[in-house]
Amino acid sequence: MITHLFRTLIYLVSAGLGLIVADLALAGFQIDWSKWWGFVICIVIFAILQTILGPLISKLADRYAPVLLGGIGIFSTLIALVVVVLLPIGGLRIVDISGWILGSVIVWLVTALGTILLPMIFLKKEARGTRSR
Repeated sequence: MITHLFRTLIYLVSAGLGLIVADLALAGFQIDWSKWWGFVICIVIFAILQTILGPLISKLADRYAPVLLGGIGIFSTLIALVVVVLLPIGGLRIVDISGWILGSVIVWLVTALGTILLPMIFLKKEARGTRSR
């Protein structure tokens, strides 16, 4: 149970970092910081959508277009971004085509790296603390 909660927290942090990096790197990808609560809701909804869409799109691509299996992560990220931007909660706007395309790639890349590297960082600190006891 704690492991599942830890993985969920890591994924939420990774998704948030991905969205923030895209906001900093691209002019067409904009986080509305005045509605910080909307951004937090965007992160949660984005993470839930990614969790649902990844396996679903993978299954569909495996059945109908196996060639597309390599791009599943980026495609599910794009779909999740479309849904989050269309929600009336505010917090995130994407205004041009480069924001959509490059934003999807940046968010996907940072989220993927975050889900790999963040557990290593936190678990390494925990392991050092356990060894010193």
